[in-house]
Parts: sequence; structure tokens; C-alpha cells
Amino acid sequence: MWMIKTSKAGAKARRSFSGNLAMYALVGALALLSALPLIYTFINSIKPVDELYQFPPKFTVARPTLDNYSELYQLASTIWVPLSRYMFNTLFVATAGTLLHALFATMAAYPLAKHRFPGKNVVFSAIVLGLMFVPAVTFMPLFVIMSETKLLNTYGALIFPGIGVSLGLFLMKQFIEQLPDPILEAARIDGANETRILFRIIIPNATPAIMTVILFQFTQMWNFTQTDLIFSESLKTLRAALEQIVPKGDPILRAGAGSAASVILMLPPIALFILIQRKVVETMTFAGIK
Repeated sequence: MWMIKTSKAGAKARRSFSGNLAMYALVGALALLSALPLIYTFINSIKPVDELYQFPPKFTVARPTLDNYSELYQLASTIWVPLSRYMFNTLFVATAGTLLHALFATMAAYPLAKHRFPGKNVVFSAIVLGLMFVPAVTFMPLFVIMSETKLLNTYGALIFPGIGVSLGLFLMKQFIEQLPDPILEAARIDGANETRILFRIIIPNATPAIMTVILFQFTQMWNFTQTDLIFSESLKTLRAALEQIVPKGDPILRAGAGSAASVILMLPPIALFILIQRKVVETMTFAGIK
């Protein structure tokens, strides 16, 4: 396997102790500020209902309780489809959609980054243009495509729309462009075909970008609730089920259960980010994301 060896150039800048302390304090303050919404969501999930509606809102809880989680479990037990089914649907859709998107984004980004062909710039411009469209704009064409391909009310209606999103392809193309061409030429001289180059050189060395794409796409797929494409209750995802259990039109009575549901939904993407955060930072550095 061909691997690209990189070295860290430059010596570390010398700082005084007070300078290091000030830098760490600033970074810590910014990190805390970024984490405030997550902290507030978790605190709300252990508040009794009367504390949830205190004004002004407080970041502390006087009487912490797990009743909100118990209430959510009891509400979930009243639906005729088991909660485990919604969990399976979400994990299956998120995992399949994420892995397929990462694979196809890498396969498409390689020729865009390292090959010349007619219309290359037009294709990439269309990809960048696709970043501007929100899902609401593309829903009608998506619905027609799913209907014509007989994928409505199937797992395919949840998985296939996520495979071709533009962001993953854009990130992969920008990252692969940074890989040196000589190593690819050396592999071709050794007799490696394009498929082998992709799976033995490009993918191993583009692991940081792939991990970043997986993080972004998993977050999107985990929170996917396109109930207009799915009609069977047994095919719906966990987020769609929780939105039915805790409807927006009943904010007071089930506010505690809603807070608990928010925590449950945000935990998997946060856990994934913690695992691969170093790869994400490396990708943003090489891909030129400001």
C-alpha cells in the first residue's frame, strides 16, 4: 500500500507562561460558549415542568429529576410500533446512507480532482451551485423521482436522496487535490489501474476527509424526518416517532418529555464527533475551508 508521509515543519513558537495561560483561558471560554446550547438542553431535560417555564430561564436546576425520561418512555410504550423498530430504522438509514454517500463522494471526487476531461469545470460548478439549495427547494423533484422509481414508502426513499448531496463531494474533491501527483504516477508506472489507485492510495490518504464527510452526513441522516416520502409507521425514523409522541402543538403538557427527546437525538452525533474530531480539523485545514 502506498502511503504519503507528511512531516510537521517549523518549530513551536515560544510563549511565556502568562501568554499560554491567556490563550488557554480564551480557548476555554470560546469552547464553553459553543457548548452552552448543549448544556442548556441537558439541564432542561432534568428540570421539573414548573422550572422549565421560569422566566428568565436559568442554567441551573433546583430539583433535578429523571421523570422527563420516564414520561418519554411511557409515552413511547403507548404507540403500536415498538420503539426498538424506530431505533433500527434510524440506525439502518443513517449508517447505509452515510457509508454509501462517503463511498460515492470519494469515487466521484477522484476524477474531478486528478483527471482532465471535457466539462470538468462545468460539473464542479454545478456541485458548488448545489450547495446553495435547501431541501425544501428540491423536494418536489425528489418526490417525482421517488414516485417514478417506485421507491416511495421504502427505505430507499430515505437512503438514496442522501447519497448525492453536494457537500461531501465538495470536501472530498478539495482534499484529494492536495495529494501529490507523483505518487499516483509512480503507482501507474508500477501497473496499478485506477480502481487500485482509488482504494489503495486515495482512500487511505483521504481518511481525514472521509471521516469529516461521515460526520456531516451521519448528522443529517440521523435527523432525517421526510415523512412525506414514508407513509408506513413501521418505516419511520426515531426523530419522526418522537415528534409524534411530543407534538409541537402541545408544548406545555409534554415539555419535559420533549427536552428528554432532544437529548437522546443529539447524543449519537456528539459521540461521533468526539471520536473523529481530530480528523475533522485536519480536513478543514487542507480543504481550504475558512
